[in-house]
Amino acid sequence: MKKLAVLALTGILAAASLTGCGKKDPAPVETMAVNQVETQAAPAETAPPETESVPETQAPDEDTPPEEGMVRSPLTNEWISGDLAQQRPIAVMIPNENACLPQYGISQADILYECNVEGSMTRLMAVFKDWRNLERIGNIRSCRDYYVYWAKEWDAIYCHAGGPFYILPIINDPTTDNITGVTMANDKKENKGLVDSYLFRTSDRSAPHNAYTSGELVASAISKLGYSETYTENYTGDHFQFASGENTLEQYGDSAFTANKIDLADAYRITKTYFEYNADDGLYYRFQGMQKGDQKHIDGANNEQLAFKNVLVQFTYYETRDANGYLSFQCHDQSNGDHLTDGYYFTDGRGIHVTWDKTSDYGATRYYDDNGNEIELNTGKTNICIVEHDKKFNVE
Repeated sequence: MKKLAVLALTGILAAASLTGCGKKDPAPVETMAVNQVETQAAPAETAPPETESVPETQAPDEDTPPEEGMVRSPLTNEWISGDLAQQRPIAVMIPNENACLPQYGISQADILYECNVEGSMTRLMAVFKDWRNLERIGNIRSCRDYYVYWAKEWDAIYCHAGGPFYILPIINDPTTDNITGVTMANDKKENKGLVDSYLFRTSDRSAPHNAYTSGELVASAISKLGYSETYTENYTGDHFQFASGENTLEQYGDSAFTANKIDLADAYRITKTYFEYNADDGLYYRFQGMQKGDQKHIDGANNEQLAFKNVLVQFTYYETRDANGYLSFQCHDQSNGDHLTDGYYFTDGRGIHVTWDKTSDYGATRYYDDNGNEIELNTGKTNICIVEHDKKFNVE
């Protein structure tokens, strides 16, 4: 047995023409050090003497729903009620700092995005397919325009609490269905999506960390604003590709490396997010190093730690907009099929290098292996970590 140091490929970001997302000739992505343990193959076992065959128990057909009328979720591939098939998801802006912890309802999100905002903090966007029965979601904070483009991939109704003037072009776009409980900067006249009764305040913490919503309030706001509760004509209906059975990444041979811990402390310098793999249930459990004592990322609604079947790390070109530190991120990649933007996919305790592209506002971000084939995710929840192109992270 010997330990190998594996250096990941350096990604070059392709030029793109973006609305609301900064873009110029990109700098190269730093390499990521990965520790991988190589083991020798065990000797082949001697075949046992031939015995009378025993009929195998037939595995259940994975295309057969456990209950009549259930369908596969386009977000997780898990079975969900058929009543949810055409229901649009919601995408909720959630702050991620000590003062707002614990967040509520976040463990019920199907997709969780994390990305830096000003001041080296990260903000989360939680995407929920089944949101109507959630009693407390949040807390809710302001919009950053790059998140809206990721929300559009799912045809999600974007839920936030105002935001800086940089968001106005995308928020006031006629195709953006958003809900805000706070007046947006420099937008006193239009205030698209404003519903006063969409947020409620709690007394367990001080403002601005005490604003929440619920499934009932979101549904009421959608009705007041006249938004469609079902998918619109912009929805492509084709996003993640899911594996039939379990994708262990074994098909990638030596290109797949051990990934028992994914440490993003160098990329998320304040929250210091990291994931630890649990082989017993095949999930990556989420931690935040900024927390004193127990660093588990916990949902205050049910006291459950956030856990994911899939983790995607997506290196993304960014720029600093002003002296306040507001950021812009490359939301689209128009590499014409060259897939020159870097990333990594992790599942079942292993990882591979990937590239990604997104060619339109409503178009899905697609991830490709080094052979140019779109990757297949495993059934379950996914955490998408957007990492600045000149940062790095570590894997053990």
